[in-house]
Amino acid sequence: MSSTIILPNGRDAPSLGLGTWHMGERIGDPAAEALALKRGLDLGATLIDTAEMYARGGAERVVADAIKGRREEVFIVSKVLPHNASRHGTIKACENSLQRLGIESIDLYLLHWPGRHPLRDTVEAFHELKNTGKIKAWGVSNFDTSDMEELWSVPGGADCQTNQILYNLMRRGVEWDLLPWCEKKGVSVMAYSPLEQGRLLGNEKLRLIAEQLNLSAAQIAIAWTLRKKGIISIPKASSIKHVEENIAAWSIELEKKDCDALDDEFKPPFKKEMLDIL
Repeated sequence: MSSTIILPNGRDAPSLGLGTWHMGERIGDPAAEALALKRGLDLGATLIDTAEMYARGGAERVVADAIKGRREEVFIVSKVLPHNASRHGTIKACENSLQRLGIESIDLYLLHWPGRHPLRDTVEAFHELKNTGKIKAWGVSNFDTSDMEELWSVPGGADCQTNQILYNLMRRGVEWDLLPWCEKKGVSVMAYSPLEQGRLLGNEKLRLIAEQLNLSAAQIAIAWTLRKKGIISIPKASSIKHVEENIAAWSIELEKKDCDALDDEFKPPFKKEMLDIL
């Protein structure tokens, strides 16, 4: 598998990143979380995904700590909440994220999910942010096929670089039409929660396959999300040990027999399904 993917705008991005959902919360350990992110950067996973929603900005502050002194090597993804995604609100939310992150520009800025504000207004704000250098590119998250088609009908909507969606062995509904739609349009896909927030790791079939390959269940699950071109997987890990384990999955090439065995346990979709969201 390739260690990078090429976004529609021609820019390279790592195909494995570092998720930060639930980081920066009061019950957590932000110093340890920042150290885990730093270790990920050291190992080449230089894409960090965050959002204003995560711990109400707390995750962005953890990211700020992790990237201090090494901004140039990091690809930062953040997101605006739908209720903030008016034209003015999107710009203000981005400026607040930039302040928390301690940076001057976000590499990829996403609408977290479809909301009540017209997409036209959000897209206009994204273009204004890009023109002023506050973001380098933009995309969406949790958009189903019909949402993507609506986005494409908006002026400038086809400048979308990615759709970040829930995609893992247990959540394969997007394979029916959303993934093919994105592939046809050249839109990259970011797979969040590739481990289903850890729930996948107890599956006996997955554990058996992992044992046979002398790997962990987490590594198999992450490698599976990376088997297709154009997908970025963003597992979250708050400890150095888990970061190292996850990044080791980057070099795993699953054989057809292993993918077939996983298909037997985790069935591909046979019809259109509602988009899963966590």
